[in-house]
Amino acid sequence: MGYSGKIEYAGERKIRERNTSLYRLAHWPIWIWVFFLAPGPFTFSLFAGGFHWFNWAWLAAVLFGTGIAGYKAQLPGSEHRPYILRFDEDKPNPLYRRVCYTFAWNAILNYALLNMAALIYATATGLWRMKQIYLYAYSPLCALILLLGILGKLPRVGRSTKGEGWERRYFYGSVWAVTAAQTVLLVLWKTLPENSTGSLIKLVVFACVLMVFGLAAGRGILPRTRPIVPGELMVSD
Repeated sequence: MGYSGKIEYAGERKIRERNTSLYRLAHWPIWIWVFFLAPGPFTFSLFAGGFHWFNWAWLAAVLFGTGIAGYKAQLPGSEHRPYILRFDEDKPNPLYRRVCYTFAWNAILNYALLNMAALIYATATGLWRMKQIYLYAYSPLCALILLLGILGKLPRVGRSTKGEGWERRYFYGSVWAVTAAQTVLLVLWKTLPENSTGSLIKLVVFACVLMVFGLAAGRGILPRTRPIVPGELMVSD
């Protein structure tokens, strides 16, 4: 595949027979966050003006739904024992994993793309239209990402887990890059003025953080971004 970064050998990985209760519980906040972000325009209003009644109601629904799913081992990482043990095993990918990772991809891609579009527009025109962009563009983009998930065209959401050793690195690499960039952007959004200069700084910094973390993930420097060489047992969350 032309990859020259760091790799992991499956035979050197420690195998867990069971997931501890603490391990299972630690994955719950991840999926709370993923599904809480799903209604994009309302989430934007939260960051812009604080919690409203809908945000509280939606958070309660997400807590209840993901809590039940986690208790029943229907969230990735909440299983009583690791589901995937072999890199190249052609094993069915359960529906709950496909649904969860599809919504995770929406949280990763949708916000990053719309924020990038809003920054480019603000830098080019001097006008801040992020609210309108989220209002009109979030849902179509979300629908497209969900459709790609249904068709199994996104990493970790296919009908088989056969490519997990490579696909997991694409997922975690994207998580690292987008989370870091969004965090930095939020700080800049709260501290810099909403003018052309401020928008340009935000755009450049946002793009640079994405690029730096993307390159680091591509080289396998960041946790869980190294491809796993097949042939032996492995564990994947």
